Amino acid sequence: MQVLMMDVDGVLVRGRPRDGLHYSTDLQAEAGVSHTELQQEFFKPYWQDIVTGRDELAPRLAAVLRKIAPRTSAQALIDYWFENDSRIDQNVLEAMANFRRRDIRVFLATNQEHLRAAYLMETLGLKSHVDGILYSADLGHRKPNSDFYRLATQRVSAAPEQIVLVDDTLANVEGARKFGWKSAHWTGELGLDRVLAATSEY
Repeated sequence: MQVLMMDVDGVLVRGRPRDGLHYSTDLQAEAGVSHTELQQEFFKPYWQDIVTGRDELAPRLAAVLRKIAPRTSAQALIDYWFENDSRIDQNVLEAMANFRRRDIRVFLATNQEHLRAAYLMETLGLKSHVDGILYSADLGHRKPNSDFYRLATQRVSAAPEQIVLVDDTLANVEGARKFGWKSAHWTGELGLDRVLAATSEY
């Protein structure tokens, strides 16, 4: 393995900083937005284009909020969402550091739109812990689309068989394997070292 690709949500970052629960747990009470309506009116019709860079988060969200929660601004909801979906698993982070100390390059490989990708790297400071981020809005394709893996492979200048992906979504794991990457399914039950050591893919 020359390159370790780490998924973000569900692996490195999981839920609210205060308790690890999903960011939307108190969305209605604290931000004045119904999670059900947000899913129906925003995520279902628009997220695919946003997360692949074909649409922008803030203006699209603002238009939806004018309909479902006119008292909440897009920026206020984005701030609430990002801040409450930012609990970093310190054990995973330290394990990633150990791989980097062994001269293995570590990248985030994640389905994200532009604003949250920047938040992860800059505000949460993950840029100090990885060699870069490869994300769907920048690449124009999301996992498990083969073009995501193809473009990510080109970006890191490594042979596919030298790349290992750790991801909590089986479809993404299987998509990586089909492209030629090695991959490990993350369930949170074992540490990163054991997940990689336990799989024949490593």
